[in-house]
Amino acid sequence: MSDTLQTTLDDGVLSLTFNRPQKKNAFTGEMYDAAAWALNDADTNDAVRVVLLTGAGGAFTAGNDLKDFLENPPTGEDSPVFRFLRALAHHSRPVVAGVDGVAVGIGTTLLLHCDYVVATERAVFSMPFVNLGLSPEGASSVLLPRVAGMALASELLMFGEPFDAPTALRAGIINQVVPEASLAEVIQKRAAALAAKPVESLRLTKRLLREPLRPTVDEALSREGTLFVQRLGSSEAREAFNAFLSKKK
Repeated sequence: MSDTLQTTLDDGVLSLTFNRPQKKNAFTGEMYDAAAWALNDADTNDAVRVVLLTGAGGAFTAGNDLKDFLENPPTGEDSPVFRFLRALAHHSRPVVAGVDGVAVGIGTTLLLHCDYVVATERAVFSMPFVNLGLSPEGASSVLLPRVAGMALASELLMFGEPFDAPTALRAGIINQVVPEASLAEVIQKRAAALAAKPVESLRLTKRLLREPLRPTVDEALSREGTLFVQRLGSSEAREAFNAFLSKKK
């Protein structure tokens, strides 16, 4: 297991912590690999009742590490990022997430596959795919309009601007907003409450909630993934990435 993903199992709760605080937990291919493996392993481990996703160092995740992403771009459905998204979308255990600081790109879209999400008052979300010459991912093109409504989903995906926790709550991306100091306690209590429920009843409930949409979600993940890979090779994306990296330098 990569040290950029910390894992602990306590009383049925498997905590997965994105752990590159110096890079605001930006995802590398190695992190996606580790997270996909951990989720798939948890799905066959009877000791795991609930999965809890968090980020280290005051950030959830800044999305893709652009340097790693450009050097090792996804090329198809077996690429680490897409394996991670499928593992999360198909997970049979309840998934709780605690969001502090930034949640960029996939840091926001992955929350659409979680079952209970708590964010701090200082959390900042964004889905800047259009601004980078890319297209939506994570089945956000079908899940976000479903929970947020078409008007708000269009605004968030087309403008790609950062938005705050109250907006994420209004969009149905998160369940609760809490002070920064309360986040760890709240998500642990929520995860523990789910872990104490009758196991099969809870998994059946999740399946009944998620299964009717699964074919649509799987189709969206595949369609979006194909278009995302195509967009990576576009002149718009190259210009946008170069501009972003130049500004960063």
